[in-house]
Amino acid sequence: MSLEKMATKHSQNIDATFGIYHDLTIDVTPEKLFTAIAQPEHLINWWPKKCQGNPALGSQYNFFFSPEYNWFGEVVKFDVNKSFHIKMTKSDVDWDPTTFGFEIREEKGKSVLQFTHLNWKERNSHFRIASFCWAMLLKGLKDYVEKGIILPFEERS
Repeated sequence: MSLEKMATKHSQNIDATFGIYHDLTIDVTPEKLFTAIAQPEHLINWWPKKCQGNPALGSQYNFFFSPEYNWFGEVVKFDVNKSFHIKMTKSDVDWDPTTFGFEIREEKGKSVLQFTHLNWKERNSHFRIASFCWAMLLKGLKDYVEKGIILPFEERS
């Protein structure tokens, strides 16, 4: 079998999706970081304008950015102070099939955060913009938990 045929056969067997990945070290305890990620009253200090939800497996979250961006997701992975993942259920065509999540571990007295946003169907401009925005938002999260800085919603990416 030629290399071209092998590559074609191999690509037909793969469900091609794409992901965004960011790792960062944050100088706070996993407990403080987890609270900022999972509690709506803290999420609004670094991501959405408004948020509702209960940090528990199966819980629904509402992420409100504006009337046209009033999105919903379900908690699909939850382990207190370690893991928090949301599967989008009502957002837009690019985000609906996706799941974003946070894995936290303690290392040398700090928190190591591994962020993922998986199952994007295309590496289109929305995917690339979202990757940039997550990097900026995660910097905002870091500044919020380490320094108490809250960037006004209008200034967030």
